Order: sequence, then structure tokens, then C-alpha cells
Amino acid sequence: MGEFKVHRVRFFNYVPSGIRCVAYNNQSNRLAVSRTDGTVEIYNLSANYFQEKFFPGHESRATEALCWAKGQRLFSAGLNGEIIEYDLQALNIKYAMDAFGGPIWSMAASPSGSQLLVGCEDGSVKLFQITPGKIQFERNFDRQKRSAIHKMLVDRQYMGVSKRKCIIWGVAFLSDGTVISVDSAGKVQFWDSATGTLVKNHLIANADVQSIAVSDQEDSFVVGTAEGTVFHFQLVSVTSNSSEKQWVRTKPFQHHTHDVRAVAHSPTALISGGTDTHLVIRPLMEKVEVKNYDAALRKITFPHRRLISCSKKKQLLLFQFAHHLELWQLGSTVATGKNGDTLPLSKDADHLLHLKTKGPENIICSCISPCGSWIAYSTASRFFLYRLSYERDNISLQRVSKMPAFLRSALQILFSEDSAKLFVASNQGSLHIIRLLEGSFKHLHTFQPQSGTVESMCLLAVSPDGNWLAASGTSAGVHVYNVKNLKLHCTVPAYNFPVTALAIAPSTNNLVIAHSDQQVFEYSIPDKQYTEWSRTIQKQGFHHLWLQRDTPITHISFHLKRPMHILLHDAYMFCIIDKSLPLPNDKTLLYNPLPPKNESDVIRRRTAHAFKISKIYKPLLFMDLLDERTLVAVERPLDDIIAQLPPPIKKKKFGT
Repeated sequence: MGEFKVHRVRFFNYVPSGIRCVAYNNQSNRLAVSRTDGTVEIYNLSANYFQEKFFPGHESRATEALCWAKGQRLFSAGLNGEIIEYDLQALNIKYAMDAFGGPIWSMAASPSGSQLLVGCEDGSVKLFQITPGKIQFERNFDRQKRSAIHKMLVDRQYMGVSKRKCIIWGVAFLSDGTVISVDSAGKVQFWDSATGTLVKNHLIANADVQSIAVSDQEDSFVVGTAEGTVFHFQLVSVTSNSSEKQWVRTKPFQHHTHDVRAVAHSPTALISGGTDTHLVIRPLMEKVEVKNYDAALRKITFPHRRLISCSKKKQLLLFQFAHHLELWQLGSTVATGKNGDTLPLSKDADHLLHLKTKGPENIICSCISPCGSWIAYSTASRFFLYRLSYERDNISLQRVSKMPAFLRSALQILFSEDSAKLFVASNQGSLHIIRLLEGSFKHLHTFQPQSGTVESMCLLAVSPDGNWLAASGTSAGVHVYNVKNLKLHCTVPAYNFPVTALAIAPSTNNLVIAHSDQQVFEYSIPDKQYTEWSRTIQKQGFHHLWLQRDTPITHISFHLKRPMHILLHDAYMFCIIDKSLPLPNDKTLLYNPLPPKNESDVIRRRTAHAFKISKIYKPLLFMDLLDERTLVAVERPLDDIIAQLPPPIKKKKFGT
């Protein structure tokens, strides 16, 4: 692997927003997740749980409900009283409609998926018809005072103590007429809707039961509590020979530290999320046919996209937060040492700039140029470009004004290696090339999307010589453009899984592509075909432990002096692939370091394989080469995130 001096950075004070709602779509096997800052994320569960799409948050959108409807259409509603539909192709908000009932607390689609109901602050329930282009108001159900069919009253007593108010946090209505409720007294209750009577009561927690989700077969459901516990209920036979069935609490899980505000139930897994920001996917072992990595617990904490960019020339890091950017100068040292030593800093890291956005919209993407003289970022409706000047210990910022209308919003931003060009991917599938001048710019060209498509490009890579631009959309396709001739050069053969990272190697102009199923391909841009190394590794196959990793590769880079090396990382490992060495097979140790240096070169070469993996740095949000001998690694320890969350509910432990 070689020896590197590593800047170990832990001052990126990033805290993900808590999870407020989750909604599972059985037809597409996708999961929609809304967070407390209004961000909505889409996870493809069939693509190794990859976060393939996201919609940025907004200060005025506090989402309280999320649901799928007919035709793979996604809706949300919240405290601003609006119903929002999302455009899953262009990755923007299709429209927002006021329901005129005040804040919206709940929402559900009809079983046919053709109607939408919302529950409002004023006590009304409003029914909307889902038409091909929009939703249309159909009927208003006013608050019922005396004409209700049944009124089911929950017990205000909790463990013998009278409570002032018992809040129903969630209900489910089964096809056999059973109503299941969860409440603030820690109870799960079963009601007969025909008679309005309580059938069964389960006291499961010393705090609120806040969420409930039922499987499509209605033989299983999951609930989440304010204590961080998730409970699984199943409908089982009373005796082995009996056709009579009853609901039984079968499995409690403690994978959260704080409130579980949202749960979902897929055919093969229980899904939960809440205040601790983790999205937890726990497979049901009896529903998983093949006991491989799909049966392992998944805990997703960080977004599957980059929030950090780097200026190698000036050794700067740009950190992206929801409403501001931070620019940091890395520290330096003159000390030397041996492998594993921690070197004292002769100069500490310096916080150079805090750039706050204007308006309520979250930042979608950002980037700093390799030379460190430009910063660009975008929200959902505005694009910003700044010129930076450095004078001794001072830094000045000049905003480039009068941005063209077509640069209103961007999904991805990238500078060329010489910092002379800016590449911008819009949410309409267009790719813009901008030439950067002294404090201004010039529009050079726009690559329009392929005819009949509006697929948004979410990942960009430019070759170090500036001649080639690769772009990947929300599907698995990758297009390569000739920047000199300003035309489409080729399209990489389609693959079934989304792209998670891509980069173009210097000198060879080989495009390296990582997919969500952990496959890595190398494609020759000049030859318009996969390289021999890529064909070899696809024929032999990757090591089974490599394929069982549960976090996607989010960054790929290269060593200028070692053209056979590919550097890449996910959240829990950093890897250098040496293409000159043999590939590991399933009988060899994947995480096998090189033999001791006192061994002969012959033995070292015989026992070495192409994959050199380090798990020292984690969770790893960013890692890249600054120069031939220096790496920068940005970590975000989970304990640091938990420390900034509100304190969890204290649970009495046995014997205390």
C-alpha cells in the first residue's frame, strides 16, 4: 500500500437531521424517508439499500406525513398545511397545494391508490382525487361531534396513575375490521370496529408508543417507542392444530438510543428511524431465503453523497451543512516519525470562512476549485458563485453577480483540474460548461438530455486533462462527453445497479465506476470498451467479503506516480487496488496486510493480492490524496453525533 502521512480530520461538526416519517413502496421496493429539516430521501432496497435520490429540505417544511400512491407517485404533508408531490425524474417539487385545514398531521392513500386523505389541525379530513397531472379536492369530512358510528375511549390510567391526557399517536385499520391503536400511555390496543369495544390490550413501554406499520398480508406489524425500542407483533395460531389465531408480541429490538418516530414493514424487513438520525433495517430471518449479507442488520447514518470537497493546491477543505459552508485550512507539521506515530502540529487547522446561505432552502451541492480560488453552491432555486482572494492571513470573498437563468439550480457541481472551467448538472438533465474568468464567467456550451428523457445527472467526473466529462443519472447509465468537440462521445453499457462513484484516471483516461452492489468497472474512454483488467475481474468475480460490505463507495481517486493504483473508500474502509497484483479469491484473506518487511520480495509478491484495505478511519466521510505522500481523512465519530442530540428517556435498569 505504501506509507502516507495522513491528516486525520475530526472537526467537521456534521449532525444529520432526525427521521420523522418513512413510507415503503411494495411495487418498486423503495423506501421514502423524511427528516426533520424537510429533506426527503429515496432508498432503493433492491440496490443494496442505496440512497439513490434526495430532495433538499426547507425551513418552512416540517414534514409530518409521507405516502406513496398509484403510479409510483410520492406525496408529503406537514405543518405548513401544504400537500407536496415530488418529481422523481427531475428531482424537484412538482407542485405544492394548500389543503386549507391548517397544519396537516396525517395522510394516507386509498387501497386503490387513486385517492388521498389528509388529517388537519382543524379536525377535518379532506379527500383528494389523484389525477394524472395533479390532485384535485373532492370532499371535506368535518369534525364529528355527535354523528360518529363509534367512539372508542382509551384508558387514561397508566400503571395505576391517572394521566391528564392520553394521546393516540397512530392507528391501523385491518381488513377484518380490527383497529389497532398506539398511544402515549405505552399501550398497543386492539378494537372491534363493528362494536367499538376493546378486545385486547398490550402494555409494552413506560413511555409513548409513537408509530405503527402493518405488513401487506396483515399477519405482522411493528411499533416504535419513545424509549428507542421496536416491538414486533405477529398473528399466530393459538395451538398447533387450531385455526384460531391471536396477536402475540414476539420480538423486541433495541437498535435506537432515542425516540422511534417512524416505522415501516416490508415483506422481508422491519424498518425504523427517529431522533438518533439512524435508519435501521432489520431483516426478518424467516422471510429471507438466502442467509447472506441481505440478512444482516443495516444501520444507515450518513448520506450516500459527498458533503466535502478539497483544494489540494492550498490544502483546503470545504464542508457543506444544511444552511452554511465552512472553509478550513489544514494544519501542518515539521516533525517526522515511524509508521503509526501521531505527529505534533506546528500549525493548527484554521477556520477561514463561514458562508451562510440566504433564504430558507437547504444547500443541495457545493464545491471548491482545485486552486482554492472559487466556491460554488446551489439551493433548489438559486446558484451562487464566489471568487476568493488570499492576502497573508486574510481572505476576501466576491460574489459573481448576474448568473444566467439556466443556472437557477444544480444537482452537482465540479471544477476542472486547472480550475478554468465549471461543470454544472441541472435538475432537467442538462449539463452546462462555464469558463471562469477573473471575477466573471462565460457560458461555453450546454449538453441537452437525450431525446425523450429528463433524467437528472447526480454524479460528475472530469478527466485531469479536461478533455472528457462523465455524467451519471439516477438510473445506472453513464454518458461520456467530449469537452473539446462539445458532443456526446459514448454511453457506457447499462448496468442493473445505480452508480455510487466515478472518476477518470490520468494518462489513460480510463473511467472507473462503482455501483451499489459493490461491483467496480474500468472503462476505456478512448477505446469505448471495458479494459482487460475489468474483464478479468468480472470473469473471476470479487471476493465474497468485498461484496458483503453494506456501505457504498462514495469517492474514487488516483495516484499520479502509480498509474496501476485505484484509491477508493466507503464509510468504513479505505482501499488501494493495485492492478499489477493478482486478484484475491474466496479462499484467501481479503483483509490481509502485506507480510513483514524482513520477508524476501519473492515471498511478499507471492502472498500479496491486489486489494490493500485499511479500517483505521471510520466513519469515513471523505478521503483523498493531497500529494504523492499525503492523505486527508475526514471522520465523524458516532459518539460525537449522539452527544449533540437531546438526552434520551432514562430507563430504569435492573438492580438500580
